[in-house]
Amino acid sequence: MVVPRQRPPRLIRPVREAATVPPPLDGVWAATDRRLDRVELLPLPPGGHGPEDVLVDPDGRVISGDEDGRLWVWPVDAPAGTTPRLLAETGGRPLGIELDPLDGSLVVCDAYRGLLRVTPDGTVRELTGTAPSVHLADNATVARDGTVYFTDSSDRFPLSHWKHDLLEHRPNGRVLAYDPHTARIEVVADGLYFPNGVALTPDESALMLVETSTHRLLRVDLPSGRATVLTDLPAYPDNLAAVGDGTYWIALPSPRLPAVERLLPHPRLRQLVALLPDAVRPQPQKYGLVALVDGEGRVLRTLHGPGGGYWMITGVRQHGDQLWLGSLIGSGIARVDLT
Repeated sequence: MVVPRQRPPRLIRPVREAATVPPPLDGVWAATDRRLDRVELLPLPPGGHGPEDVLVDPDGRVISGDEDGRLWVWPVDAPAGTTPRLLAETGGRPLGIELDPLDGSLVVCDAYRGLLRVTPDGTVRELTGTAPSVHLADNATVARDGTVYFTDSSDRFPLSHWKHDLLEHRPNGRVLAYDPHTARIEVVADGLYFPNGVALTPDESALMLVETSTHRLLRVDLPSGRATVLTDLPAYPDNLAAVGDGTYWIALPSPRLPAVERLLPHPRLRQLVALLPDAVRPQPQKYGLVALVDGEGRVLRTLHGPGGGYWMITGVRQHGDQLWLGSLIGSGIARVDLT
């Protein structure tokens, strides 16, 4: 089954914003640890592309998806260069992948099918669907009672046109909650600027959340949905994963782009830029970057890859003393030793 792709709006609706200036990568963000230029690559099969997220389950399986809708599995101890086995085909585009603690199934955010459940035998079941309630399911976190909190990044643009949402720079996104017992979906928080990575705090009293277009890390209290900005990041964030000890890894696909931020006071110019071919629009920087933060947003550690050997990092997951990485544009997942 191939799911029809949503047709994006032709024109963006930008508003005038104050220009911002990207902070330099210095201090706690300095590129002193450059191990992301020395990762081990575990490739997708030939033709596979875009393993956006990565998950390590309790059985020692490393799971990721690709842009053709397939889910793949590697053994956690697989040598570099190992190709995976096929687990399932969603027919859409899998993004965030999480484990349901109640039954061990996978909860998958599919950009075109909404929220999915994938059982160990590869059976795929749709939980939410897309229109009208879910538009762009992106990343998720699952509570101990099975409630799935997930980001609906944009109600205007599909994944294929995510850059248009960033250029529009409007609060088109939400955080939703799916109740597996009633199959109901409720809005936790809305008015968000391309909400992306999300993770529960250890006591499940709040969500840690990043907004890609405003490069912010937020805390969203539950059940009120009240959002508090914790920090402004020097790079655009994507997925976010809890370590389990009150710290969180953030995948940062690119340092912020001065040219993009100088466009914010010029809505007409941004509208013209959105009409240009992608090749001539500002492009993400070829730079690998992830950061470890605590529950207050303090940066504890950063890993860099200024050589761009593995870049556009959108997924990050710690398993023991190893860090696993996914990339929106990569041909495989990556592994790096933390010790």
